Amino acid sequence: MSRAAIEDYALLGDGETAALVSRDGSIDWLCWPRFDGAACFAALLGTAENGCWAIAPVDRVAQLRRRYQQDTLIIETDFELDDGAVRLIDFMPVGDGPSSLVRIVVGLRGVVRMRSQLRLRFDYGLLSPWIEQVNGTVQARVGPDLVVLHSDVGLDVNNKSVDAVFEVEAGKRVAFCASYSPSHEPAPGPLDAESALLATQRHWREWIGQFDNTRTAWPDQVRRSLLTLKALIYQKTGAIVAAPTTSLPEAPAGQLNWDYRYCWLRDTSFALVALLNAGLHEEAIAWRDWLLLAISGAPENIRVMYRVDGNRHLHERTIDWLQGYRYASPVRVGNAAAAQHQVDILGEIIDCLSVARRAGLPSSSHEEEIERLIVAHVETVWNTRGAGIWESRSEPRHYTYSRVMAWVAVDRFIAHRSAGDNAASPLDERLRALRETIHEEVCREAWNEGLRTFTQYYGSDTLDASLLLMPLIGFLPVDDPRMASTIEAIRRELNDDGLIRRRKKAPGARNEGVFLACSCWMADCLRMQGRDSEAREQFERVLTVANDLGLFSEQYDTQHRQMAGNFPQALTHLAVVNTALGLCGPTLQRGGG
Repeated sequence: MSRAAIEDYALLGDGETAALVSRDGSIDWLCWPRFDGAACFAALLGTAENGCWAIAPVDRVAQLRRRYQQDTLIIETDFELDDGAVRLIDFMPVGDGPSSLVRIVVGLRGVVRMRSQLRLRFDYGLLSPWIEQVNGTVQARVGPDLVVLHSDVGLDVNNKSVDAVFEVEAGKRVAFCASYSPSHEPAPGPLDAESALLATQRHWREWIGQFDNTRTAWPDQVRRSLLTLKALIYQKTGAIVAAPTTSLPEAPAGQLNWDYRYCWLRDTSFALVALLNAGLHEEAIAWRDWLLLAISGAPENIRVMYRVDGNRHLHERTIDWLQGYRYASPVRVGNAAAAQHQVDILGEIIDCLSVARRAGLPSSSHEEEIERLIVAHVETVWNTRGAGIWESRSEPRHYTYSRVMAWVAVDRFIAHRSAGDNAASPLDERLRALRETIHEEVCREAWNEGLRTFTQYYGSDTLDASLLLMPLIGFLPVDDPRMASTIEAIRRELNDDGLIRRRKKAPGARNEGVFLACSCWMADCLRMQGRDSEAREQFERVLTVANDLGLFSEQYDTQHRQMAGNFPQALTHLAVVNTALGLCGPTLQRGGG
C-alpha cells in the first residue's frame, strides 16, 4: 500500500518535469525527462520496488517538520531524534543544465546516522537499469535513459538499488545529485550543490517578486499558488500541465483514475486571467502562443488536450504492473478524452484570445485567421452532442455548458469585429442571429421550470456546478432570477461540508470528492451578487483544505478528510488566484471588466 497520503507530498520542479517528495523524505514520483514522459520513480502508484529515493535517519524519528524555504520550491524537512537532529534540503535546479535532483543533508544537533536508498525503475516502475560505478559516480542506463548520481559519501551498488549509510554531525553537509541525460549523450558532469542551491533560491524569489502582495488579503496563499503554477509550466513551450501525476483516484479504490500530465485547452482562459491579473505577462504570452501553435489552422481537428510540445497523440493504456494508489486501479497512461467531441473548447479558445486582447497583449495575423476559422466551424457544430466539460464517457448529450461556450465563441468574435474597422456585412448579420439563436435555445432547453434551475444537459433534472460559470463568462447577469435561482440550488444541493461538488452524491456508490475549483466559482458568484462576507467565507473554506505547504489537489474527500485526485492541480490553484484577487479589488474578468 502507498505509504503516504496525497497531502503528505511536496512538489519539486525545474520547468521541465516535477517530482513529489513525501513527508518522510522519499521521492515517490518523477517522470524524466518531461512531465509527460515515463516515470522512473513510481512508488506513488505502487510500492518502493517500483522506484523511489528515500533519505532518512536510520534510527527512530521523534518529531518531523517540513516547510518550503520562503518564496521557493525548495523543501526543508527536519528530523528530530532523541540524541540529534538533521535537515534534508530537496530541490531541482532551474537553468540550462541537465534536469537534476539535489538533496543536501545538514547536521543540526549531535551526530545522526543516515541512510540513502535510490531505486531507479524506468518505464513506470517496470525496468531496472544497468548500474555501474564510473570515475567516482554511479551511472544507471536503460534504453534511451541515463541517470548519473554524484555523492559526497561512498555508495554501495547492488542489482536493486544504490545505497549509502553515513553519519552527519552538527554543522556538516552531505550532498547527493542525480542528473538525467539521454543515454546516447555524454554523461552529465558534477554539479556544485551549494551554488545550485543559491541559484535556485534566487530564481524563485526573483520570479515571485513580480507579484504585488497588496493586491490581495491572502498574499501567502496566492504566492504559493503562483509558484506552483510556474512549476507546472513547461518552460520550453509555455504549456501548462493540468497536474504532474496520473491516476491519483477521485474516489477511494475506484476507477476514476486519469492521466493529467497534459495541457487542456479548457484551462486556457482560466490560466490567462490568473497570470495577467497577477502581473505575469511573460507567462501569459507564452501560454497564448503555445495555444496557437498547438491548434494550428484546422479547427475540425482541434483536440481537447495536447502534450507539452504540442503533440496531439495521447493513446490511453493501462499499466498493469502497478497496483495503483491505495489499490485504486487501473493505472492509466495517456488520455482517451483527448479525442472527444467537446464544443465548449472552441469557445474557450476564442475567449482566451479575447482576454489577451483586452489585457493589451500583442496579437498576430495567425490569431485573427484562427478565430475566423474556429467561428466558421462553430457555425456547423454548435448544436451537436458531445462529452461535456467533465468529459463523460457515456452517451453524448446536449450539455448546457458546451452550448453556452459556443455562444461565447460567437459573442467574443462579434465584439472583436465591432471594435475594429469592419463594415457591417452578411457575416456579421448571420453571427448576430446565431448568437441570439443559441442564447434563446439554452434559456429554453436547459431551464427546468419545475426545479427552477438550469440543468446539466437538455431535458435533464441534474444540477451541475459548471453552471456557476454562466455569469462568470457573461452569458447571463448574476442577478437574473434564473441565474440567482440556479446558484442557490447549487449552493443548497451540491454543498458538502461547506464545499461544492460537481454533481450530487450517488447513494451507495464510490463517490468522488468535492471539486475545489467549483467551490471557488461559487465564491466568485457570491461576490458578483454583492454578498462579500459570504464569498469570503466560501473562499476561506477552500483554503482550509490546502496541505501544510499550501498545495491543493483537484478534489477533497470530506468524509475521510483527505485530498483526492491528481496533485497538485493547476485548475484549483488558478481558481484560488483568480478568486483571491477578485475578492480584493478590480480585476480582468472573463465576462468583461
